[in-house]
Amino acid sequence: MIKNKIWLSSPHMGGTEQNYIQEAFDANWVAPLGPNVNGFEQDLENYLGNHVNVGALSSGTAAIHLGLILLGVQAGDEVICQTMTFSASANPILYVGATPVFIDSEEETWNLCPLALEAAIIDRIQKGKKPKAIITAHLYGVPYQIEVVRALANSYKIPILEDAASALGSTYKGQKCGTFGDISILSFNGNKIITTSGGGAIITKTAAQKEKAIFYSTQSRDNASHYQHSEIGYNYRMSNICAGIGRGQMEVLDKHVVLRRQMHDFYVEVFASIEGVDVFSTPNEEYYANYWLSAITIDENKTKGITRETLRLALEAENIESRPLWKPMHLQPIFEKYPYYGSNVAQNLFENGLCLPSGSNLTNDDRERIVKVIKAVFGS
Repeated sequence: MIKNKIWLSSPHMGGTEQNYIQEAFDANWVAPLGPNVNGFEQDLENYLGNHVNVGALSSGTAAIHLGLILLGVQAGDEVICQTMTFSASANPILYVGATPVFIDSEEETWNLCPLALEAAIIDRIQKGKKPKAIITAHLYGVPYQIEVVRALANSYKIPILEDAASALGSTYKGQKCGTFGDISILSFNGNKIITTSGGGAIITKTAAQKEKAIFYSTQSRDNASHYQHSEIGYNYRMSNICAGIGRGQMEVLDKHVVLRRQMHDFYVEVFASIEGVDVFSTPNEEYYANYWLSAITIDENKTKGITRETLRLALEAENIESRPLWKPMHLQPIFEKYPYYGSNVAQNLFENGLCLPSGSNLTNDDRERIVKVIKAVFGS
């Protein structure tokens, strides 16, 4: 008998999404734009606070692309990007013809290392290539070292493009992630803490920036009665149907954050007595993580040879999905020729780290199946 699949992070509907979708069908607002798009943007602005402006787009990748354009990044420029992230953080750098400069992680939050960051900035300036922007990410929902990174960015007058794709609901000192960048982005992909099936958002400090982003995202149509285009445009706007799903998801966002954090606490308890396994957690109470994905590192020197692959394959044999941490961008074939600053923190995390099932819709039976495999592997 084949057991039901336990997914790493599957969509979790709240129940009211279909109401918004039905309203769109009833009003024939099936094409892009419409009341749900406006409402979803307003919901996000209210949730994030800090007087931000939100534009709903087709993906988080699209939001990063437009963010780079708004920051004036052009072909030949250089953009700093943390290496431990998903490729969507880095790909848009190539979209605009710029050069990525990758930065190692630090061990506390696994995010952008401030020491390597400053070393990179100084070296690139000495080489005559002052970076045009810094792309930061909140890995698996854990905020990066926000204050020190901001201090460096301000000192060298380089804007931050905050990739908060994984961090909706996370905070630092009470301030929501997604509001720390000069421009920020969110993702609502199917595996995120809330989803619009596919989708993302760009978050700006001014209404004028949002208006420009929306202009670009709707094919850069000039204000004319006919179709006229003076700038390159993109088909990046979110549809009214997807935004309807988002409106329903916003109603359960806080609940989903609590449930994800409970999964993290579950793993902390499971591994508490297993030497050599550490559960990725925030460094102190100033950081509040949504724990979009719960992750562990395994030190095989302390586990009698048990590695992350030992556990991953054992879970896979029981139809339970787990996944290695992001393979650092500077080790990816498409990016390995670009500059990299740091040591091997990100590489070590990749080689020894594993993301575990973290969904807000996991059941007690699911947790029992997961624990059974863990105990079988570690003999606890």
